[in-house]
Amino acid sequence: QVLLVESGGGLVQAGGSMRLSCTASGDTVQRYAMGWFRQAPGKEREIVSLISYKGAILYHDASVTGRFTISRDNAKNTVSLQMNMLKPEDTGVYFCVAAVIVTDMSEGDFDSWGRGTQVTVLS
Repeated sequence: QVLLVESGGGLVQAGGSMRLSCTASGDTVQRYAMGWFRQAPGKEREIVSLISYKGAILYHDASVTGRFTISRDNAKNTVSLQMNMLKPEDTGVYFCVAAVIVTDMSEGDFDSWGRGTQVTVLS
C-alpha cells in the first residue's frame, strides 16, 4: 500500500476549471497504477480515470472525455486530474487511488485510497 494525500478541490462555477493533485508515499510508487474515483451525493463511487505507472491511460470515463485530463509525474510521486468545462454533475468527493494490479477497475482492485476532496460545481 501507499499513502495518498489529495489536494485541490473546492467551489467552482459551471464551465470553470479545477486541478486535483495526489501525492503518494510509502511503497515504490512507480509500481502502481493510479487514478481517481468520485462519489456524487446519493450515488455510489465510480471510477473517473486511471493511468498506468508508465503513463498509459488505462481508463477514462465517457462522461469526462474531452474535459478531464489525467497525468502523473513519477519523479514527484504525483498524479493529477485537470478538470475543464466543469458541470454541476461533476460535483462529488474525488478519491485518489492506487493499485499494483488492476483487473476490472472495480473498487476492490484498489488497496490504497486517499481521504477524498470535495468538488462542488455551482450552476
